[in-house]
Amino acid sequence: MGRTYKLTVFEQDGEKLLDESFQAETDEQAKELGETLLREKDLYDKTHRCTSPAGKLVLFHR
Repeated sequence: MGRTYKLTVFEQDGEKLLDESFQAETDEQAKELGETLLREKDLYDKTHRCTSPAGKLVLFHR
């Protein structure tokens, strides 16, 4: 079983557009899955971050 990562997307005014958890085995896999989710939901160009269970930032875009 993988570890739980958290993907969050924001508007410029701070409004939360997405707050979703998903499972991944590694930080690299989490980064790839996070990017895929963002593209599928057409949110890739919005401010976003993906954090590991330890709080490490694995994906960030401002």
